[in-house]
Amino acid sequence: MATVVDVDVRAMQHCETTTLGVLLRHQGLDLSEPMLFGLGSGLSFVYWDSKKMGFPFLGGRVKPFELTRNLARTLGLELKVQETTSPRKAWENVASLIDAGRPVGLQLDSYHLDYFTSKVHFGGHVVAMYGYDDRDAYLVDTGQQGGAVSTSLAGLAAARAARGPMTARHRSFTLTVPRDLPSLRDPIVSAVVLCADAFLDPPIANLGHRGIEKAGRLVRTWLRRTDEPQRDLPQAALLMEKAGTGGALFRTLYRDFLAECTQLIDSGHLRTGHRLYAEAATLWTEVAALITEAGESGDAQCLTRAGGILSDLSRVEREAMRALSRLGSRSPSAVEP
Repeated sequence: MATVVDVDVRAMQHCETTTLGVLLRHQGLDLSEPMLFGLGSGLSFVYWDSKKMGFPFLGGRVKPFELTRNLARTLGLELKVQETTSPRKAWENVASLIDAGRPVGLQLDSYHLDYFTSKVHFGGHVVAMYGYDDRDAYLVDTGQQGGAVSTSLAGLAAARAARGPMTARHRSFTLTVPRDLPSLRDPIVSAVVLCADAFLDPPIANLGHRGIEKAGRLVRTWLRRTDEPQRDLPQAALLMEKAGTGGALFRTLYRDFLAECTQLIDSGHLRTGHRLYAEAATLWTEVAALITEAGESGDAQCLTRAGGILSDLSRVEREAMRALSRLGSRSPSAVEP
């Protein structure tokens, strides 16, 4: 049995930021969840559908683990990633770190975790592990999943070995904070501009503001896209709101990140972005409510209204990101303490 001492098992809303918070707080760096998300340039959008999929997927953030890589680069953290095809080596990688007193991040398929009540395959799930005994592993997950939780070693092994969309090869990782961490001002500017530029100039029409506009057109057809609208539409709306796949959760996090930034940097561009993302978060909640209503009632007019709001959202978020992309064009002044 081994357990890392003095781990702050505080849970957050999103799995990757929850894990990052655990790893960084253990080294004395305590950042809010919105700040972690924003410094990782985590906001994005994707509308994804194919013949192999049961129902369209809406994503409101960058792909799994990209946030972690962005955060490490932006703050100058040492990110050490280990991957292997060997389950034995994968366990040794993790156990040796915990035995040495370090919590470790894991990417895995949440389907196999004992405490997950919703049995859906998602290979991009991320947790922090801080202990184990001869039967269970001790993890930190989101508040929705219970925060400090445990799962069987067999379940953990299956989750790490899973293959499929968004999975990784038994990925484990640690972050090391430099002794002299710089002021957050320059990292904020870098992270905001990186996020805005990617959102404004996506390589394909499924991404960024173009993806939201596309979703606005296609969501109107969703009653014809499924044989079980009473199941699929409310579930999609629930994921949007609670899991943040394409709804208000990540917009709310980014709104709050920008609010924190305005306390550190005096910039009209930041204030404009904050105001518009506050508007966007509210509109996404309206979209989710209309999708739920459409599934429950079968009323296609609800989806027409949802499509109209998504069209507005594409414009609102594009305007917000245009303002934020200009943050790096001149030197904003630091707010006096």
